[in-house]
Amino acid sequence: MNILMVTNTYFPHVGGVARSVQSYCDAFRQMGHRVLVIAPHFENAPAHEPEVLRFPSIEHFHHSDFSLPLPAPVGLHRTLDDFAPDIVHSHHPFLLGDTALRAAAQRQLPMLFTHHTMYERYTHYLPIDSERVRRFAIELAVGYCNLCDAVVAPSTTLADCLRTRGVRSLIEIIPTGIDPQPFEQADGPACRRKLGIPEDAFLLGYLGRLSPEKNLSFLARAVAVFMRQHPRARLLLAGEGPAREDVQNIFSEYRLSDRLHLVGLLDRAELASAYRAMDGFVFASQSETQGMVLAEAMAAGTPVIAVAASGVNDIVRDGHNGRLLAVENTALFVDALNWLLELPPAERQRLQQGALATAAEFSMSRSATRMLDLYARLQAGHHKSLPDHKRWTTTLKRLEEEWKILHNISHALAEALRAEPGLQPREGNE
Repeated sequence: MNILMVTNTYFPHVGGVARSVQSYCDAFRQMGHRVLVIAPHFENAPAHEPEVLRFPSIEHFHHSDFSLPLPAPVGLHRTLDDFAPDIVHSHHPFLLGDTALRAAAQRQLPMLFTHHTMYERYTHYLPIDSERVRRFAIELAVGYCNLCDAVVAPSTTLADCLRTRGVRSLIEIIPTGIDPQPFEQADGPACRRKLGIPEDAFLLGYLGRLSPEKNLSFLARAVAVFMRQHPRARLLLAGEGPAREDVQNIFSEYRLSDRLHLVGLLDRAELASAYRAMDGFVFASQSETQGMVLAEAMAAGTPVIAVAASGVNDIVRDGHNGRLLAVENTALFVDALNWLLELPPAERQRLQQGALATAAEFSMSRSATRMLDLYARLQAGHHKSLPDHKRWTTTLKRLEEEWKILHNISHALAEALRAEPGLQPREGNE
């Protein structure tokens, strides 16, 4: 099968969507399928990338680590014709997501969209942010879902949310899987020695993008309160992003800078060893649809302390593989960390086994197989026009798709302008 992946974020960008796309691409290719990725250009992108087509872009858009794609590069249609995709898989409902819709319509191919993100929680990256802008983001995503043949939700909670918001297309729940091999070879003690972390330290950790939507200010403050109570406690933070300075300032305020380990970006083997080095993984993001880092932490046998949220609820099981807090509250988070610290060895081992068992449910091979099965079902149910009418049908489909895209944008804008103050998503079908 020839699979066209269209995404606004891709390697070397660091983030859940980019990692998800890369993981599926690797798995599909290992299973004998071809994959072409369409993505914007990012700083430090490789000069030569087989079967990757980069759009020119404005890098670090609005002081972020995202790239804003510009109009299509010369040769886009020729590249797509040469590749001859069997299915189009989009990973964003805007920008290159519209390119995916056009490609599918012009070639009369099944169109699939993975809803990775709660987009209304990312509007702070735009020059203008308001409740109406967040409403627009919700409406645009819902409308985009309904332009697709199927929507992949990485978690049950997200699937329920999408149905409530008015998504009528087929929704399939397929979490992004993880490759267990790097975690089997991970060396936690070696990671501690390399970073100068004492063997007897109680090490908490977070890995991922250091950005406002990850709720790192709350997380850092809660961990800092806990660490002031326990001199041997430390925090390992891996990743880069605009919230790095906020975390540093909070630890400076609590006079704990010497126990904060900021290690920047790590490669796959280093990440696995960092997870293994931790006694607990801490997480407070409210913007996830799955939270791949949670499954990765558990693949290393590391229990998770997290605040309940979409996606998080599908992985963290209170008392089985960590603690799941019903609300975002500093005192409750500190209590959970104290609970983990004071666990007897036998109970800690039971928690680690629960984490490993949960991670086994999220294997990449299982997720890739389920995705390919969905592709096949969409292909089987998709009808192409007769060859004699191909040129006329292609033109008609392209015009029809342009109208649908514009209608979706105008509808989302109208709903945003009509909305009363307060962000309440629409419910039910139109």
